[in-house]
Amino acid sequence: MQHALPDSKPEFLSKVDMKQSQLRIPTGIGELDRVLGGGIVKGSMVLVGGDPGIGKSTLLLQMCSALAEKKRDVLYVSGEESLHQIKMRAQRLGEGQGDFRLLSETNLDEIEALLQEEKPEIVIVDSIQTMFCEEASGQPGSMSQVKESTGILMRLAKIYGISIFIVGHVTKEGTVAGPRMLEHMVDTVLYFEGDNNAAYRMLRGVKNRFGSTNEVGVFEMRRDGLREVPNPSEYMLQGRPKGEPGSVVVCSIEGTRPILIEIQALICKTNFNMPRRTAAGTDYNRVNLLMAVLEKRLGISMASCDGYVNVAGGMRVSEPALDLGIAAAIISSYRNRAVDEGTILFGEVGLTGEVRGVSWASARVAEAEKMGYHTCILPEANYKMLLEEKKETKIQLLGVRSLKELMNALDR
Repeated sequence: MQHALPDSKPEFLSKVDMKQSQLRIPTGIGELDRVLGGGIVKGSMVLVGGDPGIGKSTLLLQMCSALAEKKRDVLYVSGEESLHQIKMRAQRLGEGQGDFRLLSETNLDEIEALLQEEKPEIVIVDSIQTMFCEEASGQPGSMSQVKESTGILMRLAKIYGISIFIVGHVTKEGTVAGPRMLEHMVDTVLYFEGDNNAAYRMLRGVKNRFGSTNEVGVFEMRRDGLREVPNPSEYMLQGRPKGEPGSVVVCSIEGTRPILIEIQALICKTNFNMPRRTAAGTDYNRVNLLMAVLEKRLGISMASCDGYVNVAGGMRVSEPALDLGIAAAIISSYRNRAVDEGTILFGEVGLTGEVRGVSWASARVAEAEKMGYHTCILPEANYKMLLEEKKETKIQLLGVRSLKELMNALDR
């Protein structure tokens, strides 16, 4: 059933009333609000994607309970679970303070009629692949059904000002199942990332018409559901070995948030004709490139060594600022000499062995200082910039221009 917008005539930009469009609804979950840009925008449509079992439904169920506690009108529509199953999951999570309505339905025509009649503030559809529209061809989950269902929900969101969250399954390639235009149709796209065998989960915003992109929220998966991690740096460094070669700490920027993470490297003589290379949590090709640069510029014989690089904690980071940390970890393991525990690094490494400046240098240094580190090895360009800013800091800054200067800095 097609609908027309109530006000279809043109309006001058200066006459548009901003009071309603600026309205944001806090979810009651700080990390989720951070990724959304401050809360739920009225009339917006949010796609939440992620691997099966990663915690998408858990997060949204906890959000519904938190919103219901604030007397928000919330409707949770599930096409995958019965009402009794949702109730059992809510009891396991300990969510029951806020009461909200549940609907187990897959016929989108029935859902559309209900939304037109009752006009709830916030609706969760779990999942979009289970919905079907009688007017569209194909089976539920097919390209035509997903596209038509998303289009209907988008029209309802814009016409009635309903904020709608839709859950999308992820394929083996890491994209939302169904047409790619599904991501283009919605206002915000959130991906829930993490290893099912690890406790942490990261909620990443890859598209947001009402806030910054690439913002992240960090959660810990427990038996009673997801819990926010207000200090990800401290959480990521738990259990870090002391005085062990091949272990260094780097500062990565996720969205606008600096996070300290541990880089581990293991370099050992190979028993094969071709050395083995493994990278977990970062770009494999980048690690190979850095090993080649170290061999060429520092004379480190990597051709006869196996090389293993790991981002501890199961986190996946591909930021160029990790280059200096990866290089330091490889050098430390190769020389069997530990890097000082109070030292942190960041910087990009080029093919000639030069160390290039990176963005957000002051935020990285501030995070390192907050976490108690006393030395920061950083690109010379960033070092000069921080000196010009004349910000008082208790941390010692060591600017390096090349990998050779990095070696000298590590020997101090």
